[in-house]
Amino acid sequence: MYRSQVLICGGTGCTSSGSKVLIDTLKEELKKNDLDKEIEIVVTGCHGLCEKGPIVIVQPDNIFYSNVKKEDIPLIVSEHLLKGRVVTSLVYEEMVTDNGLKPLRDTNFYKHQTRVALRNCGVINPESIDEYIGTGGYEALGKVLTEMTPDEVIQVVLDSGLRGRGGAGFPTGLKWKFASGNRGNVQKYVCCNADEGDPGAFMDRSVLEGDPHAVLEAMAIAGYAIGADQGYIYVRAEYPIAVARLEIALKQAREYGLLGKDIFGTGFNFDIELRLGSGAFVCGEETALMTSIEGNRGEPRPRPPFPAVKGLFESPTILNNVETYANIAQIILKGADWFASMGTEKSKGTKVFALGGKITNTGLVEIPMGTPLRTVIEDIGGGVPNGKKFKAVQTGGPSGGCIPAEHIDIPIDYENLASIGSIVGSGGMIVMDEDNCMVDIAKFFLEFTCDESCGKCTPCRVGTKRMLEILEKITSGKGTLEDIDKLEELAAFIKDNALCGLGQTAPNPILSTLKFFRDEYIAHVVDKKCPAGVCKDLLQYKIVADKCKGCTLCAKNCPANAITGTVKEPHVIDPDKCIKCGVCMSNCKFGAIVKE
Repeated sequence: MYRSQVLICGGTGCTSSGSKVLIDTLKEELKKNDLDKEIEIVVTGCHGLCEKGPIVIVQPDNIFYSNVKKEDIPLIVSEHLLKGRVVTSLVYEEMVTDNGLKPLRDTNFYKHQTRVALRNCGVINPESIDEYIGTGGYEALGKVLTEMTPDEVIQVVLDSGLRGRGGAGFPTGLKWKFASGNRGNVQKYVCCNADEGDPGAFMDRSVLEGDPHAVLEAMAIAGYAIGADQGYIYVRAEYPIAVARLEIALKQAREYGLLGKDIFGTGFNFDIELRLGSGAFVCGEETALMTSIEGNRGEPRPRPPFPAVKGLFESPTILNNVETYANIAQIILKGADWFASMGTEKSKGTKVFALGGKITNTGLVEIPMGTPLRTVIEDIGGGVPNGKKFKAVQTGGPSGGCIPAEHIDIPIDYENLASIGSIVGSGGMIVMDEDNCMVDIAKFFLEFTCDESCGKCTPCRVGTKRMLEILEKITSGKGTLEDIDKLEELAAFIKDNALCGLGQTAPNPILSTLKFFRDEYIAHVVDKKCPAGVCKDLLQYKIVADKCKGCTLCAKNCPANAITGTVKEPHVIDPDKCIKCGVCMSNCKFGAIVKE
C-alpha cells in the first residue's frame, strides 16, 4: 500500500515536452531516498492544461506542479515527498494565493469545466483495467446485459439528447434505432471513428490515450443495442500512444471476459479490432472510413443508402466518434435526465474542445453546451497573450467557420454556431488575434482541404482548386472585386453539390470570412494592402529614420543584403532586393523597422 501517488501526464503533449525523462528521473530519486516502496508513480493521460506541461501531481495532497523540468525532480522528492513541504515555486501559479494554496478545481481553467467524456483522463493509469474498473468501469455494460433490453438501452440514449460529437451532431440514439431492426438475423457492425484529422484538434486522441476502456465499453453497449457482435476502431497510425494503449486495453478486456464470447455469462458475444488509417482526412467521412476498413481506397459513397441500412461490408452499421462513445457509460449509469440536465434545449451535455492558437492557456477543455464563447476565451483560456486584441476564433477545423470578436458572447452549441456560419465540428478551436489575416486563414484551410480531397467528385476535386487559385491571386495583390464575387459564387455551388462532407464544408472558412471580414478582402484587391501585415506580396519593410540608431544589426543579419547605411546613421531598405523575411525587424532593438 502506497502512502502517496505521483501522477505524471503521459499524453502526447507532455511526452513531447519530456515527461518520459521526468518519469525515469523520479524513479531514480525515489530509489535513492528509499521511497520507492512508499510512493507510486502513475502515468496518466492528458490533464487538459497543456500549456503548463510537463505536469506532475502529488496525491492525496492534490498539488499541481507545472512546467516541471528534469532538474526539478530531486527538489520535489527531497522537499515534498520526503519532508512534506510543498515546493511552492513549482506549483501552478494560479493555485498560489496570499492565504495559501487554493484547490486546482477553483482555478479559472478548471472551475468552468464539467468533465464527462474526460472524467478519467489525467486521473487513472490508462494501461490498467483495474483502475478503470475501480472508477465504475464496465458497470454500465453489466447493467445493460443483465437488467435492460436492447430497446431500453436505445431509449435511454435517445432520452439523454446525446448528439454525435464528430461534427454533424446527429442524434446518437436515433442512429442506433435505425440500425436496430432484425436483430440476430443479420450481420451488423459497430464502428468508432478515431480518424481525427483537423489541424489543431486532439480531443479524441486524448480520450484514447487517457481512458481507452471507456470507448471499448461503450462500443460493446452499442453492439448489444443494435444486435452486432463485431466492432472496429479506425484510428490514425500517427497516434502511436493511442494505438499502443488501445492494444493493451483490448488485450486486458478479453482476458477479463469483457470482450469476446458470452460476456457476463449472458450469451452476448462482442469483440473489437483495430484498423490503422494512413492519415487521409477524407476517411473521417463515414462511408470513406468504412470503405478503407474494407481494404479499398478511402473514398465516400453516395447516400442513401445510409450506413444504418448498408454500411461496412454492405451490412447495417453504426459509426460514432470517440467522444460520443466516451459519454455512453455515464449516461447508462447516471440516467438520461442527468445528462440532459446539462447543456441547452437542443444541445445536451458537454463538449470537449482543443483550445489552441493565440491563447494563453492552450489545452483540452470540456464545457457544458451553451457556455458563452467569452468564458472559453477569457476565463478558461486566459485571454489573448502579449496585449493583443482577440479577433476571431475558428471552430470546426477546415469544415468550420470563423467567429468574429463581435460574437464573443454567443453560446456555444450546434444551433447558435450554425446561425452565424460556423459549426461545433469535432471540437477544434483556433484563436486568432489582430496579427492574423483572415484572407490568409481562409487560404490556409483551403490548402488543407484541397490537398485532402479524394478527387471522386468534380465539385470538390476541381472546385476547391479553383477557389484556392482565386485566393492566391488575391493574397498576391493581383485580385479584383470580380474575383471576390466569383469566389463567393463558387463556394456556394460547391457547398450544395459536393458528394460528401469534406467538399460540402470546404467553403465554410471562405464564406464566413467573406461575411464578417469582407473589408480585408477588399483591402487586398483595391488598396493592394494586407491590413494584418501577413501576405508577403503586399508588404513593404521600411526603416523609420528618426528611430534608427545606426547599430547595423539589421544590415548584418539581412540574408538578401537589402539594407545599407553607415554606423550611427539611419539605414535604408532596398524594396527591390528585400525578400520580406522579417529578420531585420526581429533583430532591431529600437522598433525602427515597420511593415506597411
